[in-house]
Amino acid sequence: MEDLNKIRYSDEELEEFRIIIEKKIDRVKKQIDFYQTQIDELTNGPDGHIKGLDDGISTTESEHIMQMIARAKKHLSHLEKAILRIDNKIYGICRVTGKLISKERLKAVPHATLSIEAKQQMSKR
Repeated sequence: MEDLNKIRYSDEELEEFRIIIEKKIDRVKKQIDFYQTQIDELTNGPDGHIKGLDDGISTTESEHIMQMIARAKKHLSHLEKAILRIDNKIYGICRVTGKLISKERLKAVPHATLSIEAKQQMSKR
């Protein structure tokens, strides 16, 4: 059982989390690039000109992919903010309780800013 009463994670532990987060950042950036390629293929015709809006399937598909890009960009932003928290040595500290978020939770959701306890309290409201 880890000591959740300590004030912050050690520099070594923070580096472990940095590695996890940087790998996730790389994956999310690749996802965004992939989605952007899909959008480009849907919106540009084979002759390099922009397709018309008369193709309802590609419009719907484009909208879906744009939503996926937006979600991926939001996730990327959360991960980048987690890196800033690591840099500032406040990573893993619950913003509600001030206690350390468990390592298990941070490994599952590395951008988490709430402990399970705080998350449960907030969902009861």
